Amino acid sequence: MSETGESPLDDVGPLSAEEIARAWERELPGVATSSILLLTPLWRVAKLLADQRRRTLRTLGMDAGTLDLVSTLRRSGPPYSLTTRQLGEQSLVTAGAISQRVARAEEDGLVVREPSAAARRAVAVTLTSAGHAEVERVVASLLAHEERILERLTPAQRAALEDGLASLLDDLLSDDPTEPA
Repeated sequence: MSETGESPLDDVGPLSAEEIARAWERELPGVATSSILLLTPLWRVAKLLADQRRRTLRTLGMDAGTLDLVSTLRRSGPPYSLTTRQLGEQSLVTAGAISQRVARAEEDGLVVREPSAAARRAVAVTLTSAGHAEVERVVASLLAHEERILERLTPAQRAALEDGLASLLDDLLSDDPTEPA
């Protein structure tokens, strides 16, 4: 507390990554802190982008799970139909989550479920014409919004960020999650 009774942290926003790294260097001398300089801004950007995407989707009348489902179907090409197993593999969510997403989208008239021709017990999920129109409307608006966000970066900054993040993602996906870091 200062002499005025105020904490030195009053009226202070989030610490910069540099300030956080310096604080840990002071508190844990000898511990590597350079990851803070990259990962803290990355986490913050990811949170801000996720918040913006949620708000934008809410304005557009669609939730992220439904968008993921109908986008996956739309990108699959004609006949815009995949099994629930394929949807789960491409969406990286559980079978239960896919089931909930499909039920919600079916209720909204965006998809239909039917037995799959590929396997006896499989269920195929097919994008309806209404779902086709809706996913195109939402994706066009969302991508235009996200392009406006990225206009702040130069082409060279974008290319470097794309390359670096793609490499990091590949490395993270290839790591064995059961192995200690």
